[in-house]
Amino acid sequence: MAEPLLVHRYGDAAAVRRRVAELFDVVGLSSAHRDRYPHEFSGGQRQRIGIARALATEPKLIVADEPVSALDVSIQAQVLNLFADLQERFALTYVFVAHDLGVVRHVSDRIAVMYLGEIVELGGTEALFGAPAHPYTEALLSAVPDIDDGTATARTSRRERVVLSGEVPDPADKPTGCPFRTRCAHARDLCTRERPALTATASGRLVACHYPLAG
Repeated sequence: MAEPLLVHRYGDAAAVRRRVAELFDVVGLSSAHRDRYPHEFSGGQRQRIGIARALATEPKLIVADEPVSALDVSIQAQVLNLFADLQERFALTYVFVAHDLGVVRHVSDRIAVMYLGEIVELGGTEALFGAPAHPYTEALLSAVPDIDDGTATARTSRRERVVLSGEVPDPADKPTGCPFRTRCAHARDLCTRERPALTATASGRLVACHYPLAG
């Protein structure tokens, strides 16, 4: 917990101890546990410590790479709520990297979808989930399980499952033209010849596709 403070020369030993105690409190842990070994904390507590370390030097931007993927569902919810509370309290911006689309939708204002290391679609969360513009985004969202609770909304929001054919290309040897064309049901000759640029649609969304599905 103290290491980021020591690296950035936060202050003397007393100041570092006070800041560590403050950080424990910020993430919902007892400062009485400061001398525990890592194995004496649960997975959720260790994740809170990781968040506290990230907050130590009062950043404005935090990059969180799969921060809840190793936690069970109930602990995930607690950690996600902590992220939301800290964002409001400290006016933080997060770059939140995750594969769980439910988590992504819950935490994000804007979403960037990546394929073979490149952004293929970037837009507001609800617009992207409501009407994906890139075929890869469409396939990803179609894989999210639907829960039919008997309401009209649940039935009408159900997506047809999109099954991608072929294998994921080698990122070091991408196909010519559009990197996604070898697996895309909408690909045409232009997709083979020209690489699509990340271009704004009429609605302001950015899409790297010659034939976007939505604007």
